[in-house]
Amino acid sequence: MDAAAPLYPRPVQRVLLAALADTPAVAIIGPRQCGKSTLARSCAPERSYVTLDDEAILRTAREDPTGFIAGLRDPVTLDEVQRAPELFRAIKAAVDRDRRPGRFLLTGSADLLLLPQLGESLAGRIEFVPLHPLTEAEKARAPGGFLAAFLAGELRSEITGELNEPGNALAEQLVAGGYPEPLRRAPDRARQWHRSYVRTLIARDVQDIARVRDAQEIARLLEVLALRTAELLNTAGLSHELGLDRRTVEHYLTILERLILLRRLPAWHRNEAKRLVKTPKVHLPDSGLAATLAGLTADEWNTRRDRFGHLLESFVVQQLIAQAGWTDPDLRFWHYRDKDQVEVDLVVTRGRQTWGVEVKASASVQEADGRGLLRLAEQCGEDFRGGVLFHSGNSTLPLRDPRLLAVPLAKLWTM
Repeated sequence: MDAAAPLYPRPVQRVLLAALADTPAVAIIGPRQCGKSTLARSCAPERSYVTLDDEAILRTAREDPTGFIAGLRDPVTLDEVQRAPELFRAIKAAVDRDRRPGRFLLTGSADLLLLPQLGESLAGRIEFVPLHPLTEAEKARAPGGFLAAFLAGELRSEITGELNEPGNALAEQLVAGGYPEPLRRAPDRARQWHRSYVRTLIARDVQDIARVRDAQEIARLLEVLALRTAELLNTAGLSHELGLDRRTVEHYLTILERLILLRRLPAWHRNEAKRLVKTPKVHLPDSGLAATLAGLTADEWNTRRDRFGHLLESFVVQQLIAQAGWTDPDLRFWHYRDKDQVEVDLVVTRGRQTWGVEVKASASVQEADGRGLLRLAEQCGEDFRGGVLFHSGNSTLPLRDPRLLAVPLAKLWTM
């Protein structure tokens, strides 16, 4: 268990407690080392606890899943359950015999909804609670209320008169990322942790969820994707660059998604059917891990500004998706790009209601910066609810459309 994690509040805890109160099985899903075990134990310290990272326990669970589940003292926490997907049917049978809420609290370092072995075995019996690496709001021990205020239309102009160009403070936040353990280390030691984290994950967890010819090819793909975070996915280009068959690259991308190391952000389109065929963007969810794999350090902010711009976009996307976990789990997230190459970095939808988010690394705001948001507003018509242009200055400023505001990045963790 991560000794650093209890120092940070996890607002999603209230979502987890509500799920345990009325659902037989609840699964905390998030990448390894993001604090799942700590959250599970802090929410329900009275539960029995079994980890499938113990090889002897794992072997028993795989060989006799029904007997294994029958022998547990419930309520129970089963840690790293993706290592034994054979258990899902046994858990289903146990739940069908006794549907008391909160019997099984599972944690998984793979997205269980993407594992083919899960199928529909727990449909209607389980609730999934996503847990992300720490957001900046959690690191600041703040409530993380920006997304809720944005959706409710509660943001207001606030002019301070100060204009500060971003520098090492923002760059340091980006390269630090949100995994609790490396936050306790000096930057060079944090980068070493990130590298060891990827090596361990590739060597062990890949084999738990998929058959691959050479796991190191997945590590190479992840490094290339770190250099292309916040860009349109080009599978053919990745295939050519890595010397791999296109189907192999697609298979590896799916594995990285299952391990929650990669996010494909789908394209938004007014015609919902066309959203399924347009090109997604790729994001590495943790900016610290992405920075390490891309070889970015905080003191390169001025010399590698383009790369930091992409990293900043992925960072903001991750902050807002994480806040959605405790704000509104029904939100969906997209990117927008039209035939004129007008773009919006993040589109947020709830039903037909639509919001837009743009990100820029500088402190100054120009009138042209809101072009993408205005185009999105035109596309949405009455469904458009508002847009923000994040910048690194200090003032919240109105843009041409009264529904649009230029907002300091710091609002993500100070509201």
